[in-house]
Amino acid sequence: MGCTSSAPSKQRKLPSGPPVGPSKIEIDQRIECGETVKATFGGVSVRYAYMSQRGYYPDDSSKPNQDSYTINPSFASRPSDILFGVFDGHGRDGDKCAHYVRDNLPSLLAKAVINSRKRQTSSIDSLENSGKEMIQDAIIKSHIECNKRMHASQELDSTLSGTTSISVYLHGDRNRITVSNVGDSRAVIGRKAEKDNAPNGTTKSGSSALKAFALSRDQTPYRRDERIRCRKAGARVLSLDQIEGLEPVDEEEELEDGAAEMVLGEEIDEGGDPPRIWSPNGDYPGTAFTRSIGDGIAEELGVTAEPEMLSRELTGEDKIIVLASDGVFEFLTNQSVVDICAKFSDPLEACRAVVAESYELWLQYELRTDDITMICIFIDDVNTSHVSSQVTSESPDLKSSAISTSSVDSIHIVDDELVTATCRPVRRNISLEKSRALEKMKTKYSSLKDVTDEPDDEIDLDKLQNEKTAEEKARISEAIRASVIFQNITDNQRDLIYDVMEPMHVKKGQWIIRQGTKGDRFYIVDDGSFEVRIVPEGHEDVNKDGGNVVHVYTGSRGKSHPSFGELALLHSAPRAASIIAQTDGSLWALHRAAFKKIVNGDKQYKRDGEKVLRKISNFNSFTEDDLKDLASYLCEAKYVSGDIIIKEGEPGDSIFIIRSGGVCGKLTIAVCFCFRCQIGQAFSSSQSNIECVQTGADGSQITTSLSGNDFFGTEVLEQGGTKEYACTVRAKGKVTCWILQKSDIKRVIGRRKK
Repeated sequence: MGCTSSAPSKQRKLPSGPPVGPSKIEIDQRIECGETVKATFGGVSVRYAYMSQRGYYPDDSSKPNQDSYTINPSFASRPSDILFGVFDGHGRDGDKCAHYVRDNLPSLLAKAVINSRKRQTSSIDSLENSGKEMIQDAIIKSHIECNKRMHASQELDSTLSGTTSISVYLHGDRNRITVSNVGDSRAVIGRKAEKDNAPNGTTKSGSSALKAFALSRDQTPYRRDERIRCRKAGARVLSLDQIEGLEPVDEEEELEDGAAEMVLGEEIDEGGDPPRIWSPNGDYPGTAFTRSIGDGIAEELGVTAEPEMLSRELTGEDKIIVLASDGVFEFLTNQSVVDICAKFSDPLEACRAVVAESYELWLQYELRTDDITMICIFIDDVNTSHVSSQVTSESPDLKSSAISTSSVDSIHIVDDELVTATCRPVRRNISLEKSRALEKMKTKYSSLKDVTDEPDDEIDLDKLQNEKTAEEKARISEAIRASVIFQNITDNQRDLIYDVMEPMHVKKGQWIIRQGTKGDRFYIVDDGSFEVRIVPEGHEDVNKDGGNVVHVYTGSRGKSHPSFGELALLHSAPRAASIIAQTDGSLWALHRAAFKKIVNGDKQYKRDGEKVLRKISNFNSFTEDDLKDLASYLCEAKYVSGDIIIKEGEPGDSIFIIRSGGVCGKLTIAVCFCFRCQIGQAFSSSQSNIECVQTGADGSQITTSLSGNDFFGTEVLEQGGTKEYACTVRAKGKVTCWILQKSDIKRVIGRRKK
């Protein structure tokens, strides 16, 4: 068994002219993986595999994969040891930084461990110094030395570039792992939570019986201790929106570092804007992490290469270990990752499923995808008989999963409970950039119909229900397990969703969804391959083929079942991509109207929407049920300073409600220059969020102030009145609005008449 590591990135010449979509071969070349390896290290029998997928960047199609990884069996000249590592580069030379650490950190660590062994003079010393303290000291020294050598390297510039590092060092003769972490990549362990004979900790019903625990703590400004440490070094901790003045700065938190662990940025990062580290002298370097190898300028602000570590003995309850770059954990929780892995008996298939799910979520919630890299280790057996005598001869604290050190004050060794409590929040909303792109598409493709578009007025759950086998339900269950949308539904709702999912048999070349059209269905790939094609912003689909191929969904019965179109279950946002069948295949489809009927639109933000709708005079004749129905069509959109929300004289097809609070924090948002627009104040508010400037009969200007929960644009609903907006509303800062389309109002009115 030789060492395994990621291949060097190949620099490709940037094409001139409009972006050209990659070929099928190029898409396959984005993915790097190897066959599953089965091995025994001391008392630990494992199977492991890896996968790395280069991200999709529409503005830089030739950008190299900045992730890297390494797998080193017989580590430090011991057949019972192995080192796994994942490195996530960032900055202009991020790929070079990740490769540098991949190529140098393992050898530096091995040398440090071997040298420590040579200094041992007796068997007692050997037992003591080959334990946690010696390994820990070697890890610290090797990370610091690697960072020092990177800065001195002439092959790269680490001034504003660097890499994270997450590694698991397995000491097979002790059944022990030592996890070291620099940055926000992550290691997770899945431990058996209940007795079951199914493989890899799955219950007979198909759900995971493994509980996920983080083996590392994300080192980001979300953590209070990391904020304090960086601020002591002179750093400012702010999000990009705060830097640009679009979000308020909490002066009390800034000065006193707050009282809670993750108060800073929880709402900010919902749109992909986390808190970052900035110099007091300028808007740089802007790192979203507090530890890194490289990043010379950030080092002056407290961003250090010193790792945090955890050591613990493996037991028979430990079943799966995952190391992954933050591209996996942007939208997936630790538990979701473990649940996906637990479905498979082969770690390579587990890697494929997690990487595919992560990539697909990036495509749904962002305009790009991150590089995604993962190592999955299945623990088949832990034999404790050979280590019992060694454990009893060592110090009493050896069995503890938490260790301490006084050698470096800034290094923290933590146990599972502490780790689990401080993972950065998972994003659940689309980014601001994605929201704005969808709004542009809505205007551009307003006349297009979705491939499967049909009125949802007639959706009858009874008619949609169709019989499914237990095996089919299990496949659907596996496909939706990691989805945030389905995580809080009840068992009864889940059963109904299974029943109303429609089977679809498709032929090669058939279009499933078309970019820019209003989506109404969520799809699960049961079998077959489906291309994801995108027409870049500012370009036309000249060849009428859907644009560039950016991804391929591949489903196979008994293996993985990817899904797409998740956002269509929430609202009728335009499709961000086209999906075309690459082969004959089978899909399961869930209609948005059916989904909403099942979950009954009972989320709090919809109830808040109902309250505002009651205040709009156009809906005075609507019953409570009508308003609930109407609220289910509310669609969320985000704007920033300078964005035109509506424009005077343009045809109008929607009304707007200003969200109260939400992900915006303070709302100081828009100015309305109007003459005859209809603007309503639903509730009194002390904060002025919109200024409506009207010209009176005498030519003077009349200013009306609005705030959260107020609405505008209802003039387009008046019978016999204008069908154009009577004012221009421009955002002065960051704002989130609900949008209600006239077509959806007509649907509700149509149902009332029936």
